[in-house]
Amino acid sequence: MPAELPDPEQIDLEALAADCLDGKLKLICVLGPTASGKTRYAVRLAEELAGKGLSCEIISADSRQVYRGMDIGTGKDLAEYGGVPYHLIDIADPGTQYNVHSFCRDFEAAAADIRSRGAFPILCGGTGLYISAATGDYDFSNRKPLSAAASDGQHDGVFFIGTLVSREDRNAKIDARLRARLKEGMVDEIRGLLDGSSPACKAGGPVPAEVLLGYGLEYKFVTLYLQGQLSEEELFLQLSTAIHQFAKRQMTWFRGMERSGIRIHWVTP
Repeated sequence: MPAELPDPEQIDLEALAADCLDGKLKLICVLGPTASGKTRYAVRLAEELAGKGLSCEIISADSRQVYRGMDIGTGKDLAEYGGVPYHLIDIADPGTQYNVHSFCRDFEAAAADIRSRGAFPILCGGTGLYISAATGDYDFSNRKPLSAAASDGQHDGVFFIGTLVSREDRNAKIDARLRARLKEGMVDEIRGLLDGSSPACKAGGPVPAEVLLGYGLEYKFVTLYLQGQLSEEELFLQLSTAIHQFAKRQMTWFRGMERSGIRIHWVTP
């Protein structure tokens, strides 16, 4: 039996804007599993808060969107941002090492830069470890989430919003999006990383297959396909199943945050 979904809420945007302007909040975090509409929601939220006197900019919390040239496979969909500024996308060359410690450093710098210009940061993404690290809810020494008591209130001042979608709808969206990305040229994009023909490879040359395999999901299965280890049909079936499982793990992480004492305001995007 699938876990029961939390009840959706209606966010009081007037109150949220006031708390941000008054300094009661230091960060808004929009989180959710893949294909739940979190980026679109975060952009709309930023636009609506701008109408209430709060200028917002988005910081991406996605472990793979940091890499240049990995656009279709990571679903950057940069057109979704419209006129809302975004950060921590396309900041590293493909094949280089970027981890949670790198993210914490860059997140703090981006947030400080946003605040220095009188704007307010919205953290948006689905990489649970990055989100927990940025909001002070992860203990690196013991490699486990902190309880609300043990965190000593480090995540106070963060307003968490989760994008809610049923498992059935989410899986249908994942499959539709995967078909669209394959048509958009995702295989060619990854082939370009492998053979070095991608413009993103100019600095470091071709990305080794073992590195792309390590990026997981789209990069793992398309690389296997290009190596002749999967048929086109096997590529779609195995990759879609893997993304379904990944989305489930994301929700498990977020519900674990709730069990540790964090309040997530779940919304229907």
